[in-house]
Amino acid sequence: MKKVFNKAYKFSNSWPGTIIIVLFVIFFIAQAFRIPSGSMKDSLLIGDHLFAKKFAYGVSMPHIPFLEMSIMPWSDKLRLADGDRPERGDIVIFRYPGNIKQHFVKRCVALPGDELFVANKDLFIHYNEGDEWIKENFTDFEIASYENKLWVKNPYMKEHPGIHHDEKIINNGNYPMPLFYLNPLKVEEDSYFMMGDNRDHSNDSRFWGSVPYDNVEGTPWFIYFSIDDNWEIRWDRVGKTPTDLEESPYLDKAIQERLIVDKDYHGIT
Repeated sequence: MKKVFNKAYKFSNSWPGTIIIVLFVIFFIAQAFRIPSGSMKDSLLIGDHLFAKKFAYGVSMPHIPFLEMSIMPWSDKLRLADGDRPERGDIVIFRYPGNIKQHFVKRCVALPGDELFVANKDLFIHYNEGDEWIKENFTDFEIASYENKLWVKNPYMKEHPGIHHDEKIINNGNYPMPLFYLNPLKVEEDSYFMMGDNRDHSNDSRFWGSVPYDNVEGTPWFIYFSIDDNWEIRWDRVGKTPTDLEESPYLDKAIQERLIVDKDYHGIT
């Protein structure tokens, strides 16, 4: 047994061994990502560099970093093995259905079988567990009745205070209608409805539909580096998890930064 460990140690210190270990970590354990847009403000900010927990939702098909080339180029599969599914409220890293080489980070707001609609920016969800379950689990929320079903209004804003709307964005015909009104729909089997926390500046499932489970890559683990638009390092965010960043003082600072940076911004990312 000692000889085996010695050989493994020597191999791990060789160039081939180091490369294999690094690729194994990137493919199956943790991969570095950078938040490129503001769609997840105030939870995750532009310039946050984070490690993704790759094994959170099973094993996705490994792709060579930067090249985004599958290690099995002869196959179009995006998943090697199934695992846990995203839960409501999870922040999820996934491959954009319109271009699988592009990664998006959004919050899962609805599971397969859930129904939802948007009215005057407010998100309403009828959970697949049914009306009685909604009555028991959402006693402190506003509940609407529509089409003989109960719908929970904005169910995630209390638990995840980073979710917000932009008061500057009004329904005057200059913005896409899904931001304000989305007809009732039912989330497809084995798919998940994703929305950005920066609700009025997010290109998400309101525009291009639900995300298949096969596209799901992982979930943010913790921030290892963060830098703002002025190239100043946000030391207070380093080492923090997404859960940490939804509490004071981190959330308060993120809101203040957004109010300064976004005062003249009206785009969707």
